[in-house]
Amino acid sequence: MLNRTLKRFLPILAVVVLFQQWGKIEHFFNPGSAVSAQHLAAANVTLYSTGWCGYCKDFRQYLDRQGVKYQEFDIEKDAQARAAYEALGGRGIPMLDVNGVLLRQFDEAAILAALNQPK
Repeated sequence: MLNRTLKRFLPILAVVVLFQQWGKIEHFFNPGSAVSAQHLAAANVTLYSTGWCGYCKDFRQYLDRQGVKYQEFDIEKDAQARAAYEALGGRGIPMLDVNGVLLRQFDEAAILAALNQPK
């Protein structure tokens, strides 16, 4: 009985582990898309978002997978964040500020390019 349960459980566990570690696995097979540790440490990344925005969720997940430290501000809940967002010319969400480069659409190549740019 235990053996049969293990055989059913192990593939599910393997899928969960692969999903959780996908960023590391992706970097192993495609190291050219990685951001250097030096650039990651020096990156100044701010995400202007709202709680209901699906595209904001894409940005969050990608930044988390890449190991990027970022500040996130909900422009509907924080008046100071809303003012900063508008000062940057905010026209819709999400808006990602990476070292002064403003990204309004989710584009992995553009995010990596901005992260790898010298500050």
